[in-house]
Amino acid sequence: MYTVGIEREFFAQHYLVGADFGAENQPHTHAYRVEFRLSGDGLDRHGFLADIDAMSAALDEVLDGVHDRTLNDLPAFEGLNPSIEHLARILCCALRPRFCDGRLRRITVTIRESPHAWAAYTEPL
Repeated sequence: MYTVGIEREFFAQHYLVGADFGAENQPHTHAYRVEFRLSGDGLDRHGFLADIDAMSAALDEVLDGVHDRTLNDLPAFEGLNPSIEHLARILCCALRPRFCDGRLRRITVTIRESPHAWAAYTEPL
């Protein structure tokens, strides 16, 4: 299976709710790094799995909705703790409808909030 991916960095604020998470209960900013990957079995006639420019444009558009925002205030996070797990799923679900090529099998979004902490969400296409 082939995989192609792109990365971006963005800043967003959040605060965790529902338990005592120490300093994480207070509003704070992360420099998030997001990796967006598409996987599939075959390449097109040019030898590409997916158009990286289209992937970049889609990711940039989706990240515009979270960049420099407080995640807790966004409708997508209503009733949710704004964890990196939820953030990975929300971004993945926003990107998924844009990539329904028959050769593509899987979409994955990985979010890193530090060099040591990350979460990923994968869905079939």
